[in-house]
Amino acid sequence: MSNVVVLLPAGTTAQIQLRIELLEMKPAVWRRVIVPASIKLPKLHRVIQGAMGWEDVHLHEFEIGKSRYGIPDPEFPDPAMLNESSMTLASSLNGAKSFTYTYDFGDDWRHRIQVEDILPANTPVKKAQCIAGEGACPPEDVGGSGGYADLLRILHRPEHEDYQHMVQWCGGPIDPQYFDLEKTQARLAKIKL
Repeated sequence: MSNVVVLLPAGTTAQIQLRIELLEMKPAVWRRVIVPASIKLPKLHRVIQGAMGWEDVHLHEFEIGKSRYGIPDPEFPDPAMLNESSMTLASSLNGAKSFTYTYDFGDDWRHRIQVEDILPANTPVKKAQCIAGEGACPPEDVGGSGGYADLLRILHRPEHEDYQHMVQWCGGPIDPQYFDLEKTQARLAKIKL
C-alpha cells in the first residue's frame, strides 16, 4: 500500500480505498471498497448501504473532522448539520484519514471508515467496488449491537422461549460470519456514480 495523502486537488480522478467497519461487533463486520475521490456524500451513503447490506430505511450522518454532514430535517433543524448534497468525499476529508458514519439513530449503527489508500485512475470510475469483507450485516431494527448479540444468543439456543418468535422475525437462522462478495458487488453495481 502506498502512503496515504488525503488532500486531493479538485477534479481529481483518483480512487480511494476505504475500510468500513461496523463498531461494537463480534464477530467483526467490515468491508473494503474502492470509490472515486469525487464521489458525493449522498452516493457514498448509498455505497455504504450496499456494501454493508443495510436497507436504507433510516437517517444517517457523516462525522468528518469537526463537521457533521447529512440531510437537513426542516421539522427539526440542526444548525451544526451541514447539507451533504454537494459535498464530495475528497473535499470533506480535509486531511482526515478516518471518519464516522452513523446509520439509524435508534439502533445507532456506528461505522468507522478508514482511508487505506489513494489509487490513480486512468479512466473515470462508473461503479464502486467491494474487494473484501467479513461478517454478516445485522438485521434492521434489531436494537443495535446489544440487541443483535441477544438475537444471536437466542438463535443458538432452540430451547429458548423466544427462539421460534425470533426465527420467524428474522426470517430464519443467521450466520454472523456470512459474507458474499458476489452479492455485495451486485448491490453496488446498481449504484451509478
